[in-house]
Amino acid sequence: MPIFKVTENAAAQILKAATQGEMEGLALRLAPHRLADGSIEYNKMGFDKIMDDDVLIHTEGVDIVFKPVYKELLEGAIMDFFEIEEGNPSFVFLNPNDPHYVPPKSNQS
Repeated sequence: MPIFKVTENAAAQILKAATQGEMEGLALRLAPHRLADGSIEYNKMGFDKIMDDDVLIHTEGVDIVFKPVYKELLEGAIMDFFEIEEGNPSFVFLNPNDPHYVPPKSNQS
């Protein structure tokens, strides 16, 4: 399993945001933070240059970077983009390292 994965929907949104913000060619930097209850917060992300000490993940046509200290928090996570509430699409992290993570239900019986 890759360290970190981005879905096609999330990649499309990242590329769109990069174009709109004139940030083409930059990677999306993630800096997750573990909260007191053990859950993981992802509100620190933005476009940045790739640094020598970064973990670089190239997935679905986008570059994702983070410092090695965050590898444990992101190991096996998937970043998606969809509407949880109608009219309010957002990035969603499916992360087995978060104690509140509930795996998506399979449509197969």
